[in-house]
Amino acid sequence: MSPDLEFEGKNVEQALQKACEELGISKEKLKHDVISYGSTGIFGLVGAKKAKIRVVVPKQAMETVPPSEPPSKPQAKPQTELGADLDAGKTYDEAVDLGRNVLQRIIDFITTDASISIERSSGNVCFNITGGTPALLIGKHGQTLEAMQHLTEKAINSNIKQRIRIRVDVEGYLETRRASLKKLTKRLSEKVRSTGKPVKIGQMNAYDRRIVHITLKNDANVTVKSTGDGFIKKMMMFPKKNSVRNRKTKSP
Repeated sequence: MSPDLEFEGKNVEQALQKACEELGISKEKLKHDVISYGSTGIFGLVGAKKAKIRVVVPKQAMETVPPSEPPSKPQAKPQTELGADLDAGKTYDEAVDLGRNVLQRIIDFITTDASISIERSSGNVCFNITGGTPALLIGKHGQTLEAMQHLTEKAINSNIKQRIRIRVDVEGYLETRRASLKKLTKRLSEKVRSTGKPVKIGQMNAYDRRIVHITLKNDANVTVKSTGDGFIKKMMMFPKKNSVRNRKTKSP
């Protein structure tokens, strides 16, 4: 029975060409099955997967293989969570440039005339987007912005050994949002302390929820809880039990 070999390429045609060259037979005589057609990934940059075929090796092709070197299946390269080939040999600057290219392709798909500047500090990289239509780039509840950051971070950290912390911002939105949430959190916490009743904060993404938690980290009277599943969760602020007892004790 003839053995099977697997070959990979950017697409099925390239995989077939590789098999023909290695086995020394024409494409017309090659019997094969397609295991995977592959994919170009996100914008052709993140999550690309190779096409793979399984070839039935003809007897005459097997006779050309030296006995000491039996045919073996090509070793697959290690892959990242997104499926892109892992190239941990990239330098810091090369990985950051790749992230910038990925992000630029994404924002060009969403809006026009937007550009990116980069700030580096102590292993952290911030991609600042200016121009275009900020509202579209940020999205409702910041969902688009967070998705862009997630993809950029994957593109960079899949290609470098040492992890880099990534932040994507749109015309200072993150700092403005942080200041606004801190102010809102402090105002609502005062209301909870004075009334002893829970208060609804609203629907928030992970970045917003983290700001609320950090703001109330050392508050002995108020706590917050998130409810719901998925990207956006509802947040409620509650008085701590001991603070309610203390408030009632001190009341005339």
